[in-house]
Amino acid sequence: MMKIVFLDAGTIGKDIDMSGFEALGEFVTYPSSTPEEAAVRSKDADVIMVNKVLVNEQTIGEAKQLKYVCETATGTNNLDLDYLKERGIGWCNAAGYSTEAVAQHTFALLFYLLEHLRYFDDFVKSGDYTISGCFTNVEKPYFEINGKTWGIIGLGTIGRRVAQIAECFGAKVIYASASGRPPQEGYDQVSLDELYQRSDIISVHAPLNDSTLHLVDREAFAKMKDSVIFLNLGRGPIIVEKDLREALEQHQIAGAGLDVIDVEPLPAESPLYGYQDSDRLIITPHVAWASKEARIRLMDMILTQLKDFLKTQD
Repeated sequence: MMKIVFLDAGTIGKDIDMSGFEALGEFVTYPSSTPEEAAVRSKDADVIMVNKVLVNEQTIGEAKQLKYVCETATGTNNLDLDYLKERGIGWCNAAGYSTEAVAQHTFALLFYLLEHLRYFDDFVKSGDYTISGCFTNVEKPYFEINGKTWGIIGLGTIGRRVAQIAECFGAKVIYASASGRPPQEGYDQVSLDELYQRSDIISVHAPLNDSTLHLVDREAFAKMKDSVIFLNLGRGPIIVEKDLREALEQHQIAGAGLDVIDVEPLPAESPLYGYQDSDRLIITPHVAWASKEARIRLMDMILTQLKDFLKTQD
């Protein structure tokens, strides 16, 4: 009987139906696995499934009957693809499953910051509203998206979806390509400097590569409007975190919303650790991809690809 081992199933959640994998053979799941644990747990596996576990000679070198690796994510930076090729081990990943979820979360972060939702909720629940003697509170002004300029760094599938929704709110969308890709139809491509200078909202949806590593640094923040709201839903290391904290503390920017950070989970030594002004900084723990529907789509894609692979082995 074929053995399928999911080395970090805890990243997908207990609310996702895995019966399709159980029907294919012996299906063993672990909430998480260290590299040392992965090496032991993969030894007798025919198929392993991973999300963030490293797959390389150290972790699967003793997995002599391993035939296939399922990456339950889009990025494959945790897979040593050269080693898999050398071993003749097939692999798959999933793309496009989280577009709607990430786009939605982009706007969740934006509205939290833009409309000062933390401040106003605290104002009411603290009792200050009750004793204020006024039906409203305009101490924290906010602006409308309509008529503002939204700058997008990384106009891929997710970036384009965010652009479409932003336009529905009446925003003027511009974008920049850190890698220097040729202009795309439908939106105005500008330089990064121009994007920084013109945008009222900036959202990052780019992958991490040589062109984007530490792209947004002290110099970039200095070029932005002091009223800008900055959002990163790409990859954490695109931002220099100590420079972001400095920009917030010096009020170079109005606020920042992050779903990705340099090291995950957030270490105590991170420059962002301990920053307490939640009206100006919101950090969510890399959850933008993880709507219930997105996780179902993800696992359906992986199951289909695994079944297709197994057909080739008959």
